[in-house]
Amino acid sequence: MLTSLFDRSSLYLTSIVETWWMVFYALSISTLIGLPLGVLLVVTRPKHIYENTIVYNVLNVVINILRSIPFIILMVAIIPFTKLIVGTSIGVKGAIVPLVVYTAPYIARLIEQALLEVDAGVIEAFKAMGASRGQIIWRVMVREARPAITLSLTIATIGLIGATAMAGVIGAGGLGDLAIRYGYQRWELDVMFWTVVLLVIIVQGVQSIGNYVAKRLRKN
Repeated sequence: MLTSLFDRSSLYLTSIVETWWMVFYALSISTLIGLPLGVLLVVTRPKHIYENTIVYNVLNVVINILRSIPFIILMVAIIPFTKLIVGTSIGVKGAIVPLVVYTAPYIARLIEQALLEVDAGVIEAFKAMGASRGQIIWRVMVREARPAITLSLTIATIGLIGATAMAGVIGAGGLGDLAIRYGYQRWELDVMFWTVVLLVIIVQGVQSIGNYVAKRLRKN
């Protein structure tokens, strides 16, 4: 098995790079979308600083609908939309759109939960001191929730890594595509084995880094 790993080292390396590019772009865009959505879910809920029942209920329903669709189905269902946005539905570029659509609502929910953990007493104290609603959101809620947000994004990253593996079904590239083309279609079990090992190593690394950063933020 080690011989197989060294003989195909360039293939494994290329697949790892493709996986990381998909994760990087999808996570960056999903966070830019998911973070404000998560904040909106919190501040527009009843008895919060921007209470708005209509906005909250609409967001809540839309996010629930998107989160209820399995990624493999979502990926195929939005192929026309993916082609419209990036011009293709295959390869690394074609995988990013469904990954974002799948991950952004998930991040929004994780951010919502992280912000809800912030002590309401702290928010009330800043209100009493005359802080604006914008200051309460970004300088109190988001700042206090940084460790939880870090762990949330860590979870989202690990979920994305798993989704990129499933994206291999449509030839998206990365480790998932490698496992399907060589490990499954050609029944080369050594390729499947090393793909799983590499994914486990990557996930463990991401989780360890996320835990370390969250721990540092708690201390600060």
